[in-house]
Amino acid sequence: MTGEAGAGAAGLVMDPAATTKRAPPPDRLGSRITATPDTYVIGHFGIARVTDPDWSLRIDGLVGNVLRISLPQLRALPSVTVTAVLECFGNPLQPAIPVRRAANVRWRGVPVRALLDAARVRPRASIVWARGLDSGQFDGTDCACYLKDLPLATVAERGIIAYEMNGEPLTSEHGFPARLFVPGYFGTCNVKWLAALTLAGRRPEHLFTTRLYQRAEPGADAPVPVRDLDVTSLITSPREGQTVRPGTVTIRGWAWGAVPVTAVDVGVRDTWQPAELEPGGAGDFAWQRFSAVRRFGPGDYRIQVRATDCRGRVQPRAGARNQIHEVSLQVRGDS
Repeated sequence: MTGEAGAGAAGLVMDPAATTKRAPPPDRLGSRITATPDTYVIGHFGIARVTDPDWSLRIDGLVGNVLRISLPQLRALPSVTVTAVLECFGNPLQPAIPVRRAANVRWRGVPVRALLDAARVRPRASIVWARGLDSGQFDGTDCACYLKDLPLATVAERGIIAYEMNGEPLTSEHGFPARLFVPGYFGTCNVKWLAALTLAGRRPEHLFTTRLYQRAEPGADAPVPVRDLDVTSLITSPREGQTVRPGTVTIRGWAWGAVPVTAVDVGVRDTWQPAELEPGGAGDFAWQRFSAVRRFGPGDYRIQVRATDCRGRVQPRAGARNQIHEVSLQVRGDS
C-alpha cells in the first residue's frame, strides 16, 4: 500500500454490455448461507470482467495521502469476516414493484476504516464517492462509470472492501477483484468492480446518486437516497404452488432489515398468528429464521408473512417493494 500521485488503469470487458438480472426462486434460499450460484446477480450495464492483472484501488480526494492498493496488497492486510444480507432494492424506475432478490453471504475483506486511516482523511470530508469500473447505458443515459455516494461515518464504521464471498474469491458477476460492502445497505450501495473511493464534502451529480435510487421518507422535505434496508420477510417453504396432503405444514423463511426484526406473523385466510423467530442482535445484519406450524384441510390457500422490526416498521400489505410475501398452497386428499 503506497502513496501514489496517479491511478492504475484496469482493463475490462463489459460482457454482456446490457442490463443483467438473474435470481433464483425463494424456495432455493433455504440455507442460512446462500450458495454463490444462488446469490442473485444484477449488473446495470452488464457484467464487468476485469482483465488487467495490475488492477488497483485508489483512495483520493480530501486525504493527506493518496493511496493505490493492489489486490495482493489488499489481501495481505488484516481482514474481517462478516455474514450479512445482500438485497436488491429493485428497478429504480419502478420503485413500488415487489422485489424478492436477496441472499445471506459470508464476506471477507479489509475494513474501510483501516484504509481511510492510512490515507489520513481531512476534517472537511463527510461523503465517500465509490466508483465502479463498469460503464454503459441505463435508462437512455450514457455513464462513464457506476457511482454511489455514502455517508463517511457509516462507511468508516462498518464498511469493508470485500474480495471473497463464501470462502472463495469474488466471481466477476459479484464484483471481482473487489467490491465495497456496507452491511445494512441495499445492494445498489455496495459497488462492484471497485476502482476508487474519493473523500469529499459534497454529493456528486450522477445518474445513480441524485437521479435514480431516490425515495420519499417520512419527515423529509425532498427525496432521499436509497440506503438502509427495509424490514422484510420471505417464505422459503412451502414453495409457490406446492401441493401437499391434509395435515400440518411447517412454514419457514427468513426476515431481515437494517435493524433487528422483533416479530414475524403468518397469515392464512386473513387469520394472523405469530411465528417463532430467532433473535437478532444490534449490529447483526444477517437474516433471522422464522417458522410456524399450521394445520390445513383440503382446499386452496394463500400463505402470507409480514415482519416488524425494532423501530416499529411493518411490511406493508401492498404497493411497496417490500410488501408482504405470499405463496399459494394446494391441499389435496382426505382429511
